[in-house]
Amino acid sequence: MNFVDELRWRGMLHTMMPGTEELLAKEMVTAYLGIDPTADSLHIGHLCGVMMLRHFQRCGHKPLALIGGATGMIGDPSGKSQERNLLNEETLRHNVACIKAQLAKFLDFESDAENKAELVNNYDWMKDFTFLDFAREVGKHITVNYMMAKDSVQKRLNGEARDGLSFTEFTYQLLQGYDFLYLYEHKNCKLQMGGSDQWGNITTGSELVRRTNGGEVFALTCPLITKADGGKFGKTESGNIWLDPHYTSPYKFYQFWLNVSDADAEKYIKIFTMLPKEEIDALIAEHQAAPHLRVLQKKLAQEVTIMVHSEEDYNAAVEASGILFGNATGEALKKLDEDTLLAVFEGVPQFEVSRQALEEGVKAVDLFVEAAAVFPSKGEMRKLVQGGGVSLNKEKLTAFDQLITTADLLDEKYLLVQRGKKNYYLLIAK
Repeated sequence: MNFVDELRWRGMLHTMMPGTEELLAKEMVTAYLGIDPTADSLHIGHLCGVMMLRHFQRCGHKPLALIGGATGMIGDPSGKSQERNLLNEETLRHNVACIKAQLAKFLDFESDAENKAELVNNYDWMKDFTFLDFAREVGKHITVNYMMAKDSVQKRLNGEARDGLSFTEFTYQLLQGYDFLYLYEHKNCKLQMGGSDQWGNITTGSELVRRTNGGEVFALTCPLITKADGGKFGKTESGNIWLDPHYTSPYKFYQFWLNVSDADAEKYIKIFTMLPKEEIDALIAEHQAAPHLRVLQKKLAQEVTIMVHSEEDYNAAVEASGILFGNATGEALKKLDEDTLLAVFEGVPQFEVSRQALEEGVKAVDLFVEAAAVFPSKGEMRKLVQGGGVSLNKEKLTAFDQLITTADLLDEKYLLVQRGKKNYYLLIAK
């Protein structure tokens, strides 16, 4: 497989230094991509870069995932309007360990293959580098004029940042540039990849290699992923979509991909799955013939959820979706863990009811009219129950004065009441 061709048809190629394609055709190339360890989980904003590394390895080349343990202590000004918080060493170590575990789902770190992936941390080669040595060995090769010309620096200096640009951030491109030089000298790394906002930092690195020892290295970037409406990809009202299931449940993760627009689904299925071109073209044609079936979104959500989580998590997410939108049974509801239950019914009206009262048993009509305002009156509830329009935990309520006890609680805490087809209420026993 040809790596550049693969990126090109997938819409994952933004800028490439002349000679990059020729180098990749000639030999097995080692390339690195930097990941900022500002959290202990990657989010889907990282996924395009991670998929680049995955394709790179699949095409027979050797990927290096560089965790910026040192540069993460400083903060990259690219695309930022404010200086970020600096992390301490202990937090960084924890974040690096968590990120490596996530990357292992995408890259082969363990085999005996010549092109097996490696995780490197720039803290390892920066921690004993004194300021004086850095100034002598690195600083003298790159002029301030060269650094000032970079877009990331210019934007911050021209008023986008409230407090300007600190010296710490200004040195960031030199530190990132030194990563390239170090990996070139110690790992024979000839290519750096990243998002298009990293072009300035990457070219500083290639310039540093050239000026230091005359080496020739290359650069390649992917576009920054956006939504068709111009909004920021991967951001929701509740924040980032994380890869860690503790931050974003597999159900919510699945729902994010399922709910993207048609235009975005057509773009994302190329970037975020490993499906071949013929299959994607066929899916796009099928989707365009019957958009209401949302074939693209369903396949995209399936592929990405299984890749990031597991087939089991994907199946559970589909089943959970069926509870809210389909004709799922009480058995399916009982299988949900608490996090998924709360994610599925996020936003539905919630009421607190007395656990003590449930231990003794409460008539449904008293619970749903007086303890929780699910129905405005007992008469209305009686009428709906007689018409088969009321369910408790997805089972039809047969008598409006049915006794409800703690034995009915889901996860020993919740009661799910459904009034009509679409109105849900969550009662929480406390």
